[in-house]
Amino acid sequence: MVPDPVPDLLKRATDALEAKFDYLPGQEFAIDAGHKSAIDKAAMECVLDATAQRLADNYPYFHPLYAGQMLKPPHPVARAAYALAMKINPNNHALDGGRASSAMEVEAVREIAGMFGWTEFLGHLTSSGTFANLEALWMAGQLAPGKRVIGSEQAHYTHQRISGVLQLEYTSIATDHRGRMDLEALETESRKGDVGAVVVTVGTTAIGAVDPLDEILTLREKYGFRVHVDAAYGGYFGLIPNDLDEPARRAYAAIGQADSVVIDPHKHGLQPYGCGCVLFRDPAVGRFYKHDSPYTYFTSKDLHLGEISLECSRAGAAAVALWATQQLLPLAPGGEFAAGLASGRTAALELHRRLQRDERFTTIFGGGPELDIVVWKVHADSPERASALARAVFDRAAEKHLHLALVQLPHSWFEGFAAGNRRLVTCLRSVLMKPEHEAWLDKIWERLSAAADEAVEE
Repeated sequence: MVPDPVPDLLKRATDALEAKFDYLPGQEFAIDAGHKSAIDKAAMECVLDATAQRLADNYPYFHPLYAGQMLKPPHPVARAAYALAMKINPNNHALDGGRASSAMEVEAVREIAGMFGWTEFLGHLTSSGTFANLEALWMAGQLAPGKRVIGSEQAHYTHQRISGVLQLEYTSIATDHRGRMDLEALETESRKGDVGAVVVTVGTTAIGAVDPLDEILTLREKYGFRVHVDAAYGGYFGLIPNDLDEPARRAYAAIGQADSVVIDPHKHGLQPYGCGCVLFRDPAVGRFYKHDSPYTYFTSKDLHLGEISLECSRAGAAAVALWATQQLLPLAPGGEFAAGLASGRTAALELHRRLQRDERFTTIFGGGPELDIVVWKVHADSPERASALARAVFDRAAEKHLHLALVQLPHSWFEGFAAGNRRLVTCLRSVLMKPEHEAWLDKIWERLSAAADEAVEE
């Protein structure tokens, strides 16, 4: 395993941080007789050894041979910055709980908003993409009370749950054979006059599909609904427009016209869980967050992040880690961060090409992946047989330390099957989101091919 630079870097930074607080009186309080076990090095070492043993019962999410779910290791600087912040454990709800980390959050969020061309906006970090989407749909409900929320059948399942929590009616509509929102279905619902918000997914969880945002915005002008972009997974790909196909490129170019956007730095942004982000194009929506606290907002007349968030306590360490990462790897087209996205995209396109040329597999009808997620089915004479083979390949690949994922999709999405066929087939899915996946693709393909041969022979 490659040596981890974090311990040495963290020790130096911790020493520097502790030196800033040398003005405080002695540290005798840290050796309270009732809490000796808390600083007993031998006892802690024993517990941490046991912890390491328990953590070994995991898939190797950090390794390029893990190509299954959306799990990307945080950057070493993010891990170090997060751990350094834990020395203080700031809370970014109020400035007296996280003075420095609140300022760092504002700066980091401003850089994220800049990817979409926004300089005037309202936004903050959240504990998850789910909570970020909840805030966006809560705002939609405040602005259009009683009106419906529309999302595609490939939108993340939490949108329907969130709408239920908010007591907003939710309608799921059809997608095309590429998993993108069907515009005719959307217009049919919009004509009813009771649509308050449309959730546009830019990078669906199943296949990384990009809804036609530019065309949905045209319908917004006609029907007046609010457009919320769920770019939790795919938001950063706007940094590499030339690597995308034209429909996706148009969608990314239009994100700045949306009313709200969610993006998850803990996915492609190289951050530890949980670090989501919600942005609103109109800063005036902050009026809906306004509330009084008899014990919180007295240390500064400046805006406290808790005054523009539904959450109360939030880890300041998440903001510190994000700020540090973006200092090292700015969110700029052509930069090192963008190059990492491009590498994953290249790996996905190459895997798709190999699958297309191999008679053992069938790819989704109509073209390759839009981002860095590849989905394929095992060729068979029925969906049931194809599903069984997919599960067998999944198991055989895992034995070779190649970890994929499974997903159920309409059989009609694949070449050679009639449109409108709603039968589901279990498929193999690979999220190639690590930059290293490009260099490891031959090893991935070797193991996948061997697993497929073994599955067919069973």
